[in-house]
Amino acid sequence: MNESVSISIDGWRYTVPAGITILQACRDSGIEVPALCYMEGLVADAACSLCVVEVKGARTLTRSCVNLVFDGMAISTRSERVRDARKTNLELLLANHPQDCFTCDRNQNCELRTLAFDLGVRETPYAPTRRLNRPVDDSSDSIVRDPNKCILCKRCVAVCAKVQGVHAIDTINRGQNTVVSTFGNNGLAHAYCVNCGQCVMVCPTGALVEKSEVAQVWKALADPKKTVVVQTAPAVRVAIGEAFGFPQGTPLTGKLSAALRRLGFNGVFDTNFAADLTIMEEGHELIDRLTHQGVLPMITSCSPGWIKFAEHFYPDLLGHLSTCKSPQQMFGPLAKTFYAEKLHLDPRDIVVVSIMPCTAKKFEARRPEMDGAFRYWKTKLGLTDTGHFPDVDQVLTTRELARMLKEAGIDFARLADEPFDDPLGESTGAAVIFGVTGGVMEAALRTACEVVTGQPLPKIDFEQVRGLEGIKQADIEVGDLSLKVAVANGLANARVLVEQIKAGESPYHFIEIMTCPGGCIGGGGQPISREKNTKNRRMAGIYQADKSLPLRKSHENPSVQALYQQFLGQPLGHLSHELLHTHYLKRGTRTCSDDSPVPPKGNPGAGKEDRNHG
Repeated sequence: MNESVSISIDGWRYTVPAGITILQACRDSGIEVPALCYMEGLVADAACSLCVVEVKGARTLTRSCVNLVFDGMAISTRSERVRDARKTNLELLLANHPQDCFTCDRNQNCELRTLAFDLGVRETPYAPTRRLNRPVDDSSDSIVRDPNKCILCKRCVAVCAKVQGVHAIDTINRGQNTVVSTFGNNGLAHAYCVNCGQCVMVCPTGALVEKSEVAQVWKALADPKKTVVVQTAPAVRVAIGEAFGFPQGTPLTGKLSAALRRLGFNGVFDTNFAADLTIMEEGHELIDRLTHQGVLPMITSCSPGWIKFAEHFYPDLLGHLSTCKSPQQMFGPLAKTFYAEKLHLDPRDIVVVSIMPCTAKKFEARRPEMDGAFRYWKTKLGLTDTGHFPDVDQVLTTRELARMLKEAGIDFARLADEPFDDPLGESTGAAVIFGVTGGVMEAALRTACEVVTGQPLPKIDFEQVRGLEGIKQADIEVGDLSLKVAVANGLANARVLVEQIKAGESPYHFIEIMTCPGGCIGGGGQPISREKNTKNRRMAGIYQADKSLPLRKSHENPSVQALYQQFLGQPLGHLSHELLHTHYLKRGTRTCSDDSPVPPKGNPGAGKEDRNHG
């Protein structure tokens, strides 16, 4: 039986569980106590001192995030002494923060700015105590890090280490010179960063933001010589509405399509089409491995953060990864080959833009091996390497798209639903569920079971692999085979499954891994929310969208069937391999962008020597 204690908060009596912090007791009792350096279960450093409260009998104010309640405790959260202390601590933070709120990416969603307003802080009487002109790290293809806006809450450090198990960043130096940085202070592009953007999601200020490609997209849309096409990922449709006042998780597929068309895109397509295609290729690859003694377990390859994680930390296990490209990177070469041929377009004049919930997709699009369309046309058109072009040109996050729509003055809420364009816009419910952890697994099972048995599924929903748990596992009957599967979301959870493979102890045939907690619904490019049930609401929206569609199995998509008949030939065929499959790099102890050395194995983040010395 859980013990409880009786406490008073601001003169009111409450009964709360014993052993919890004062901060948790206050919040559970409906009393909001500010805290910038606190994240439940991850960070409680009491560094910002904004969570101070007054405890009867204590000589000094108490930091509520690190002190526990006791029976009979009397707490004041809003005495004059507490309010003055919080204001002073916030003024000290603001003294060391740039005053560029009007132009900051987090202008509308900055915790520091919100607290300043809520606590009545309108100016700071204090002079800066640390430099405000440190170089901005824009070396990454995905994330920009501005140390001048960092308040040293260390949320980013905690999520990178504890949730993702990557340790790409940590605090370095001491005293007033302390900053959050990478090993050797060399920039994110030269660290083991996997570009997942979870650090962006927890940063309370604009110290970490996605690298914007909005300007490039506007430029392409304004160029009459270019045919600009756009694809949008499944998780975007249940999150974009949050920027326009819709309830979290509302599926807005039709409005999203209409909005993209209003922006001026020449073709508006659904990444879900390519997700159905991914299942066709990946499902047949799994069947081939099962029947021809291929490398098992096979692991999904849709999540670019997971791919880079594997390349760095488990380069000797890359043979377990499916060779399939992600849906984003399958769509790109098809737009510049199949679509280009149908419309008689020069592929060099096609610009492919992706709307993704993921910052790692920006890095993925820049991978040099993602040039299937160029290689396809090289012989046909006699192209030379000087005319090289990528499969996907620009990647925007859900947040960037929301900014573009607002900049364009598009009233998103008033748009009538519109369908996606053909031939790359038709999709099934199996493709929609790619946006949530377990979705790729379930979509693959819907197809694999029917392909192997030749019989329709008696029950289409594989609820065993659904939910937000870090690791899920199930035994699925596929004909005469009992298929053992596992699903992991968050890279620290992924490491558990991969370590089993490394030790030769994995019982599974097929594993799905998603980089971000919750899968793409919790991606690093999604709208930033502090509500606890955000992922649950988005997940519910995904499954709602799945059930609303007439077709729910990837192999039943008539447009995918036509694509194979008219262009690709067959799954795992020659042209499919050329355009839809890829290879991976054994990065190991090398960086993602050059051959300069990186920290030794076991300490890939900020080394101890940098952590403690200037």
